[in-house]
Amino acid sequence: MLKPSPGFRVSARPLALARWLYAVAALIVLMVAVGGITRLTESGLSITEWKPLTGIIPPVNEAQWQAEFANYQRIPEYQQINNGMTLSGFKTIFFWEYVHRLLGRVIGLAFALPLLWFAIRRQVPAGYMPRLLALLALGGLQGAIGWWMVASGLSVRTDVSHVRLAVHLSAALLILGGVVWTALDLRDLARDPLAVPARLTPLAAAALLLLALQIALGAFTAGLNAGYAFSSWPLMGDTLFPGNTPMVDPLWKNVVDNPVVVQFVHRWFAFVAAIAVVWLAARARREGAVAAWGAVILLVGLQIVLGIATLLTGVEISIAVAHQVNAAVLLIAVVASAHAIGRRPA
Repeated sequence: MLKPSPGFRVSARPLALARWLYAVAALIVLMVAVGGITRLTESGLSITEWKPLTGIIPPVNEAQWQAEFANYQRIPEYQQINNGMTLSGFKTIFFWEYVHRLLGRVIGLAFALPLLWFAIRRQVPAGYMPRLLALLALGGLQGAIGWWMVASGLSVRTDVSHVRLAVHLSAALLILGGVVWTALDLRDLARDPLAVPARLTPLAAAALLLLALQIALGAFTAGLNAGYAFSSWPLMGDTLFPGNTPMVDPLWKNVVDNPVVVQFVHRWFAFVAAIAVVWLAARARREGAVAAWGAVILLVGLQIVLGIATLLTGVEISIAVAHQVNAAVLLIAVVASAHAIGRRPA
């Protein structure tokens, strides 16, 4: 007689947990969209304090708004760039940063409270609680990373560190990938009590790493405002790469700190990452994951088109945000492909 896998428990509800995690993943994608708007509207430094609990209540009267505005007027961004901004203008940028932080709290509650409910009712399959707790801890760490990013722009700089921005975005997408992978494992367990968690194959790890590097380059591009350097494609101005570009030492730092080089590398490394994830999706198709294959092909094509459109429109906000959101959705499709080729027999 066949015995259930070690992850099976009579009271467990793996399908319910999978659906809950899919909902959390959707909230994270929404968070990525709001984060993109916050960055593109230069709103990220409008709230100069980190109050994880009391910060959920926004200013409610004129005195409180003036106090928040006074805090903002003390930082270099206001003094050097936005000097003369009205209170009405400040309220606009405050809105996006407030929504971004509020959504972070909502996601935290949307993860923690259902997890507590499932745990109390002993509905979490055996072996999955440590993984879910690790994801919860990563979510808490992400809040700290967000403040670490904001703090970089409050004293000397007029914007946040692009490196810290890349860490913040990468951490968000790491959590997104972990949530989706866990949901897929749980879905398999719901279909077959003998199912065991999928493994991360070398091919999948390589494709995901290349995609992660491309996304980090995108964060560098956004953080350095490198998208504004050249608004043409495929050439940068009249050449493939402008020969009179000033370089910094050591040479490798240009890929991180030089806006022109960052834009150039982000343009062309995209095709390396695209080949890797399409190859992964082709392998997944042979394993029967036709939907994941089709999604990757569609999303890769759309991502390239959106990236080119972002440049040609001079970083028009709606297109740039769509480019960032599509990257998150593409990650989900790539994770699904990686999971498909990593499934193991019970």
